[in-house]
Amino acid sequence: MKELVKYLLDNVYLDFQGEITIETVRQFLRGDDSREAKALLAKLIEDKGVDDLLITLADCLKDHIRTGVNDQVVREQLSLYAES
Repeated sequence: MKELVKYLLDNVYLDFQGEITIETVRQFLRGDDSREAKALLAKLIEDKGVDDLLITLADCLKDHIRTGVNDQVVREQLSLYAES
C-alpha cells in the first residue's frame, strides 16, 4: 500500500477549471497595488498570457500536496513565478 500511495502522489496531475485570461487576472488584481500584484501582472504581460503561469503553478503546487496546498502556498508560488 505504501508504494501505491507514493506512486499516486508522485504522479498526480493538477489542472485548473474554467477559462482564465490575462484580462480575468487584471480584474482580480484591480485595486491591488501591492508589489506582488504588479510583478505578477508585468510577468504575465512579458509572457503574453497566462498559459505558462498555469502550467508552472500546477507543477509547483504538486510538490505541496503532501504538506497541504493553501492560500499561503499559492501566494508564495505566484510571487516566485513573477520573480522568475
